[in-house]
Formats: sequence, C-alpha cells, structure tokens
Amino acid sequence: MAKVTGSYLIAKTLKEEGVEKLFYLMGGPDFDIVMGCQDFGIETIDFRHEQAAAFAAHAYARVTGKPGVCTAASGPGTLNLLTGVYAASIDCSPMVILGGASAVHEIGRDTFQEVDQERIMEPICKYWHRPTMAARYPEIVSTAYRQSMSGRPGPVYIDCGADVLYEEIEEDAAVTPTRAARKSVPAGDAAAVSEAVDMLAASERPVIFAGGGVFFSGAAPELERLVDLTSTPFYTAPMSRGVVPEDHSVSFQGARSTALREADLVLVIGTRMNWMINYGQRFGSAKVVQIDIEASEIAHNRDVDLGIVGDAKSVLGQMVSEIEARPEDFGGRLESPWITRLQEDNDRRANQQAALLNSEQTPIHPLRLCKEIRDFLDRDAILCVDGNEILHFGRQSLPTYVPGHRLNSGVTGTMGVGLPYGIGAQIAKPDKQVLVLHGDGSMGMNAMEIDTCVRFNLPVVTVISNNAGWTARTPDRRKPGRELGFTNYDGMARELGAHGEEVTDPDEIRPALERAFASGKPAVVNVIVEPTAAGVSRAWGGSRME
Repeated sequence: MAKVTGSYLIAKTLKEEGVEKLFYLMGGPDFDIVMGCQDFGIETIDFRHEQAAAFAAHAYARVTGKPGVCTAASGPGTLNLLTGVYAASIDCSPMVILGGASAVHEIGRDTFQEVDQERIMEPICKYWHRPTMAARYPEIVSTAYRQSMSGRPGPVYIDCGADVLYEEIEEDAAVTPTRAARKSVPAGDAAAVSEAVDMLAASERPVIFAGGGVFFSGAAPELERLVDLTSTPFYTAPMSRGVVPEDHSVSFQGARSTALREADLVLVIGTRMNWMINYGQRFGSAKVVQIDIEASEIAHNRDVDLGIVGDAKSVLGQMVSEIEARPEDFGGRLESPWITRLQEDNDRRANQQAALLNSEQTPIHPLRLCKEIRDFLDRDAILCVDGNEILHFGRQSLPTYVPGHRLNSGVTGTMGVGLPYGIGAQIAKPDKQVLVLHGDGSMGMNAMEIDTCVRFNLPVVTVISNNAGWTARTPDRRKPGRELGFTNYDGMARELGAHGEEVTDPDEIRPALERAFASGKPAVVNVIVEPTAAGVSRAWGGSRME
C-alpha cells in the first residue's frame, strides 16, 4: 500500500465515523487535516476567529445531536478554542477538538508555540489524548468520537503534534479502529419505573423539568407522549426548549416560578440541578424523581425521593407503556385545580406584558421587537439568542416548538455565541429559517463572522436589539464601560456584502424582517431600542438577576 500521513489517517477516520462538517481556522500544523477532510468529501467551513469556529461546532451538535468537529493551529489557535469548548462542556454537548500542536519529540525544549494544550483541555473534556505515533490516529480518533457521545455527552480533545501529523507510514500499518455493529442503551430498573408512575399518579401538582439528556437521547417524542397522557405541566433548561412544543395545552411558560415553587412532585429528566434552579432548591418541598444516564448526577445538590439511572428515551418509553396500561389513574387532569392555577398565572403574566409587546414607543421597546419576531418566524425556525437584556426579554416572549431549534448563552452565560451559533445552525439545517437575536454588546464580540456568512452564502438573519451599551442604562447605578453608542452594524454588514438596514420605527420591524429573509443573503437588522429597558430574571437562580 502507499504511504500516508497522520493527517490523512485523521481525515479518513472522521469520514468513517460519519462526520460531514469540519469547523476551523487555517494554520499549521493542521493544514493537511483540513485538506484531507476536503478530499474525503467533508465540508470545511473556515472562520475569522477560532472561538467562533468552536461555538459553531457546538451549535451544530445542539441542532443535529451529532458531535461537532473543529480544528485550529497550534498554541494561540488552539487556545482560542477554549471558550467554545468550555461552553460545550458545561452544556454537555458532544464535540471533537483536533488541536494543532508543536512537535511531540521537542516537548520541553521551548519549541515554537509549545504549551501543554492537553493539560489545559483536560479539565473541560471527557477524553483527551496526545498521540505519539501516526499509526494510532484511527484508533484514537474513533475512540474520541465514541467517547463524545457515550453516557452524558461532552467534548473530547486530541493533541495533534506536528511531527506525528507529518509522519509517513504504510497505510496497512495503522491500527484499525474497533466499533460495535449495534449498541443498546441502559433502561431503568422496572420496579423503580413503576414507583415513579405511582408517584406521578398520586401527585396533585406535578411538574416535569427536562434538559439536554432528553434531546441527545432522542426522547422528545416519548416526553411529549408522557405529557399528553398525564397532562403534566413541563419546563426545560434554556437550551432544551422545544423538546415539547410550547403551545401545548399544559405549557405555561409565564407561570414557571409558580409551578416550580408550588409543585408537590417534580420529575427531573436528563438535566443537572445546578445554579439555574438554585441547586434544586427551586423545587421547594416537592418530592423529586430524577432520571439521568449519569449515576453520579442522582441526588447531586439536593435529596431526591427516587433516582433512576438510565437513558432518557428508554426510561420515558417504559413510563409511557405503563401509563398507557392504566389510563384511569390519569383521567381528567386537564381540568384539575393545578392546571387552572397555572393557566390563570400564565394569563396574568401575559396581560402584564401585553402593553409593552404592542408598544408604539420610540426608541422601540425590546418586547415589541420580540413580538414582531414571534409573529414573523416559521414554526420550525431556529432561534439563537445572545445578550443580557434581550436574553431575558426573549426568554419571556419567544416560544420554541421543535427540539434543537433554540440556542442561547446557556448555563455559562457566554457572550458572543449568537452569530456563530446561527452559522452552525444554518449549516446543520440549511432549509430552515435561522434568526439570531443579538444584544449590541455581544454582537461586537464576533461581528466579523458576517464575513463568514457572506463567503459561504449562509442566509443567517441577525437582528440586533441595540440599546447602545452593555445592560440597561440606569441613572442611579454606576456601570463602568457600559456606554457603547449605537454601533452602525447595518453599515458594517453592507460593507461586507450582506444585507443591512437600521430600524427605528416599531411598525417597520416586520417589513425589515421580510426584506432581510427575502434577500437570500446574510442580513443584519439593526433595531434601535430603549436604552433604559431592563430585562429581569427571577426564576432560574437563587437571587434576582438584572
């Protein structure tokens, strides 16, 4: 057989694993990885900053359920991926990171761009490896890919030393990766599942709280079926919105605080009890049933009454089968006092927002902007939200109906994700509307990725809620560095070859959205909003956030 390089073996193995996209920023020593991927038919998308490439790979994973793959040059190139890898790690999203690195045989000699990238990545990755022989790349890449999706998903890292990438070997000397022809997932203990159904049947004020484990296990249909059968109100972690359509008859998004505070039973499925739910204390004195594929997550941060270790799809399927066999235990729940209570609270919140959602004020109120976006978007549009005030306003007023079609700053609160997330989402599903709702501050962090959209003809529409600064303007609170001015992002977009326009009149928001999407080009709609309008979140953490 002909001689091949380590880079060739990496690209070949990625193709064998079913990888279709590679996100990157060019540089050495990983040039040949990228070219090899191109030769094997893997689409490669290059960015203006490595951080954006990592964010886009993360978004691709969140939309498709498959690992996002990215690569960058050695030293500063790979280190620029870190924020994106960290966000994916905390979000439990699968990624495969191929970090270009200085020569392995020169470690310790202060060679060019030498830094211990493996140890830097180690705390935020499920698996990491620094190959020293090109022959082992197929085995290690395949193992890493599998690790990223096994159990609780997450990022994995391979440190790709220049000398190992360039090493030439006979192709038949490479280690052949091992794979399972078929693979099962862990189901729940049958007795525990029956007990969970009994507890759900006995509860008067049940709530479901679901997270990424539902999405990545493909359990959205089972969860929706369970909700249908039991009329149980449901809520999700922010990045998991849409696993059940939010116009369901028991979707009361405006009554979230009431539901979590007053529930007598909470079914926690595939999500961690982290700061967003005050480490589980948001559930008050409710009984808790927790389902998670990661055994160590059971009872983390608070006591639970029943823990079930298993894949969300399997366990929910088991529960649905049992509930279908005993429909008499769940009849009439849609007319229960609990549903009435949450419906009333939800309606009260909607009535409170109505004036601002329909406000004619100028500068435009952000809720009016959200309302126009809500009324315009297709039901299956993908929405990415990034910022501070607009993140809160969007959370309150913009629903999602499809699994994987809502992306935001997530548990980490990482800023600058919006446009890169939009790119990753558009690449994942090119036939869907993709709208990025950005704050003006966060937009500035990766605004040059408009150029990436233009170069790859990606019709991502970015709507900027431009309040001329970081956070809302307040007269009685000192905020150093807050003022940014009304940055001319629409002009920047036009200069880069995208569609761009500014909007100052609320009645012009929808026409601008129509023009932006009709252009068929990447677009920026720069909406001038009220600088003092402050979004407030009381529901996730243990204290009030502004």
